[in-house]
Amino acid sequence: MLLYDAPIRTFIPGEYRIRLASEAWERAGHHRLRRQIFCAEQGIFADDDADAIDEVATTIVAVTCIAAAPQEVVGVVRIHEAEPGLWWGSRLGVDEAHRRVGRLGAELIRMAVCTANERGCRTFLAHVQVQNLSLFRRLHWESLREVDLHGRAHHVMRVDLAHYLPHGRDTTSLIGRQAVARPMIERAA
Repeated sequence: MLLYDAPIRTFIPGEYRIRLASEAWERAGHHRLRRQIFCAEQGIFADDDADAIDEVATTIVAVTCIAAAPQEVVGVVRIHEAEPGLWWGSRLGVDEAHRRVGRLGAELIRMAVCTANERGCRTFLAHVQVQNLSLFRRLHWESLREVDLHGRAHHVMRVDLAHYLPHGRDTTSLIGRQAVARPMIERAA
């Protein structure tokens, strides 16, 4: 017997942290989520999307927090310096259950670019899937050219670094959707 017959909603944590992955569980969660998104969901890679860039990349994750304690990796991106001053971002993704928290992708991008900028970036590029162009354009990126990558249309995009000042932090916080407080109704005595 059900005591409450309303539909069960997916739990959305009250806080997310965007951070440079420093713990083994964060790096493992980063790779697990990439396989989920780029292999299972999108079918871009067969079994694993790991490549040589992983050996030199800085891994950035979005983690859920409950009572201020980190719980689960739900967003990913990696950055690397291809040559002095030239940085690339890649493998940006957010777990499907957390995509409705609209700022996670944007905050991962911000952390990626600000981190590279802190480390001497003069140009920051990314291969961006066509369906994500509008997001990147809103975040001050411009398309340089269209390319085919892994059998899919992408754009090589460059960010305007002036909008992403270096901050030198390894963690930022993002507050998730909060329940709307309902006013208490006083009853007449």
